[in-house]
Amino acid sequence: MSRSLNKAIIIGNLGADPEIRTTASGAKVAQFSVATSRSWTGRDNQQQEKTEWHRIVAWSKLADIVERYLKKGNQVYIEGEIQYRSYDDKDGVTKYTTEINAREMMMLGGRDGGASSSDDAPASRDRSPADRGDSGGRSDYDDFQAPPLDEDDDLPF
Repeated sequence: MSRSLNKAIIIGNLGADPEIRTTASGAKVAQFSVATSRSWTGRDNQQQEKTEWHRIVAWSKLADIVERYLKKGNQVYIEGEIQYRSYDDKDGVTKYTTEINAREMMMLGGRDGGASSSDDAPASRDRSPADRGDSGGRSDYDDFQAPPLDEDDDLPF
């Protein structure tokens, strides 16, 4: 049987403070954007730079940690999986989005980067997704299923 892998690793800076919501079923979700940049010298010997913005979603315990410790400008390491989803906005228009569903997060950059020096804050893993039910709430995430619990996979590499 062949296996597949969906893994994204991002190291960048938060563009704004995280948005924290609670779904109608009581699950906490954090959403924030992380910027990554690359620079190069163009053919005309001019320095070029390109910044990409990545939408990050964190659930449950990881959302609690994001809410408590992350602020605009913090440098973070995010590891997760790429997800594509659609939803209807308040006007009934279908919107499409690409997100990274965070599984691991590590604060980088020391005290100036916003990371705490306490032992309870430097890194986190969320391995227990909250139960979610289908409800009539208006959050974009109410009918969005949390990722399955992925204990040690038997990947061949």
